[in-house]
Amino acid sequence: MKLGDLRKFAIRKQTRIRFSLTNGLECVVSEQGVAQVPALTGIPSFNLEQELAAAQSFQFDALAADPKAPIKTRTLRREELEALTAGGPAAEVHDHDEE
Repeated sequence: MKLGDLRKFAIRKQTRIRFSLTNGLECVVSEQGVAQVPALTGIPSFNLEQELAAAQSFQFDALAADPKAPIKTRTLRREELEALTAGGPAAEVHDHDEE
């Protein structure tokens, strides 16, 4: 899974995807397909593509059409997100509460 795949998926599904970097910062891929590291204060000393390759857990925020509706967040493992971005059999994200 490449950063470009994640960006296209976020746009197509109108989702926000977050993952932690090895230096403790967090990357957010917005529903516009923009990958940002909000806490970054200078020139990065890392490669975002390599950080994505090392990430194993992702926060998946399903945005609703109504901006007043709550955002549904779930945690996905790398394998689940790879299946979603590839359009495989697990390509549908189900809106159910996990307990």
